Amino acid sequence: MNINIRRAHRDDCPQLLEMVKGLALYEKAPEEVTVTIEEFTDAGFGNAPVWTAFVAEVEGKVEGFALYYIRFSTWKGCRMYLEDFYVNEDLRGKGVGTMLFERILQEAKEKKFNGVSWQVLDWNEPAINFYKKYNARFEGEWINVSLSADQLSDGSIIPAIHD
Repeated sequence: MNINIRRAHRDDCPQLLEMVKGLALYEKAPEEVTVTIEEFTDAGFGNAPVWTAFVAEVEGKVEGFALYYIRFSTWKGCRMYLEDFYVNEDLRGKGVGTMLFERILQEAKEKKFNGVSWQVLDWNEPAINFYKKYNARFEGEWINVSLSADQLSDGSIIPAIHD
């Protein structure tokens, strides 16, 4: 099997977004993917790109990807945040994910990031076992918190003021 790991190009974006949707389906949240192809492409390849990705080409076809961005920790400095890491189901367990993940780790070293962080669902045993092979630290004490675009625009986030 011929596997090539390379940086994503603008013309990969439609395939990447389809895999993002595949990941969301796997994570039981397909309705959560609301980004348009235009916004996705612009965020990676526009005037002010915010993400970088590597793709895994198998026999010339993109079959997986790892997308990251830089986050700044006031405690640790610049760190890589691995937003999405996905390999099409029929190629899992064949070394494609290992090659992608190791390319991400190489990038973090080359750019001298102070670490790599990501999230994994607590029921995703195959992924958890994969990360354990790298001696990843699992942090269970943090709770994810967010506000949606709708919440930001409709005023519902303004706390009630009490005397």
